[in-house]
Amino acid sequence: MNATVVKALNGSERCPRDTRIAQLVFPALYTGVFLTSILLNTVALWAFLHIPSSSTFIVYLKNTLVADLIMTLMLSFKILSDSHLGSWQLRAFVCRFSAVVFYETMYVGITLLGLIAFDRFLKIIRPFGKFLVQKPGFAKTVSALIWLLLFLISLPNMILSNKQATPLSVKKCASLKSPMGLKWHQVVNYICQFIFWTVFVLMFLFYVVIAKKVYNSYRKSKSKDSRSNKRLKGKVFVVVAVFFVCFGPFHFARVPYTHSQTNNKTDCRLQNQLFIAKETTLFLAATNICMDPLIYIFLCKKFIKRLPCMRGRKTTAQSQENHSSQTDNITLS
Repeated sequence: MNATVVKALNGSERCPRDTRIAQLVFPALYTGVFLTSILLNTVALWAFLHIPSSSTFIVYLKNTLVADLIMTLMLSFKILSDSHLGSWQLRAFVCRFSAVVFYETMYVGITLLGLIAFDRFLKIIRPFGKFLVQKPGFAKTVSALIWLLLFLISLPNMILSNKQATPLSVKKCASLKSPMGLKWHQVVNYICQFIFWTVFVLMFLFYVVIAKKVYNSYRKSKSKDSRSNKRLKGKVFVVVAVFFVCFGPFHFARVPYTHSQTNNKTDCRLQNQLFIAKETTLFLAATNICMDPLIYIFLCKKFIKRLPCMRGRKTTAQSQENHSSQTDNITLS
C-alpha cells in the first residue's frame, strides 16, 4: 500500500497542475493582504507594547497579535514561491518549514479566538468574578500550552518531509513526504478540523448567551433603537463574524483536498479543482491577519486609548459605558 502511495506522489507528471491562477492571481492578492497586515499589525504591536498584561483578555489579544505577525512573515515566503520569483529550493523551504509554521500559527489564532469568546462569556455571567480562569496568570499558562501543543503536532510535518527535493517534486508538497509523513499529515488534518469545529460550536453557545443578555439590556433601555446601540450590537458579534468568515470555508474544503493528495485514486481533474478550492479558501483564512485588528479596535478600550487616530472613539466608548454598564462588560475591556 505504501509503495502505491509513494508511486502516486512521485508521479507529479501523471497529474500536471495548472498553476497559472496560483502563480498570477493569488500572489497579487496575498501581496495586498501582506502589506495591509504589516501596516495594521505594526500599529497594533506599538499599542500593545504600551499596554500591561493586566487581564486575560489582553493576554489573549497579545498572543493573537504574535500569531498574526508570524503568519504575515510566513506569507512572504508563500508569495515569492507561488509567483516563481524564488528558486525551487525556496519552494522546498516553503513545503518543509514556512507552510507548516503558517498553519501552526493559524490554529493558534483559531484557538485564541475561542478563548477570547470564552472570556467575553465569563465577563457577562460573572463580571466581577474571581475564577482562576479569569486571572492573567491562567491566560499566560494556557496560551503557552497552546503554542507548545501546536508546535509538537506540527513538528513531525517538518521532520517527515524528508524525501529528496527536486525541481519536479517541489511542485507538490506532498511529494516530499515519506509514507509516514503522509499518514501524519492526514492525522494533523483531522486534529485541526476537530480544533476548528470544537471552537466554533463553543463560540456559538457562548454568543447565544451573550446575545440574550444584550437583547434583555436593550429591552430595558429607553434608547433601544438608538444608533449607538446598533453599533454596540455589531461589536458584540465581531469575534464570531471574523472567525466564521475567515475560517469556515477553508475547513469545508481542506478535508477533501487532503484526501486527494494522499489517495492515488482521485481523478486528476478533481485534484486540480480541489486545489483551486483550497487555495481560494486559504486566501480567505489568511485575511484573518488583517481582520483581527478589528477585534482590538471594537472590543479593547485600552487599545483604542493608545491610538491617536482613534481618540474620537473614546468619547463614544465612555458614553456607552454610562448608558449600559452590563452591555459594556461584554464589548469593551
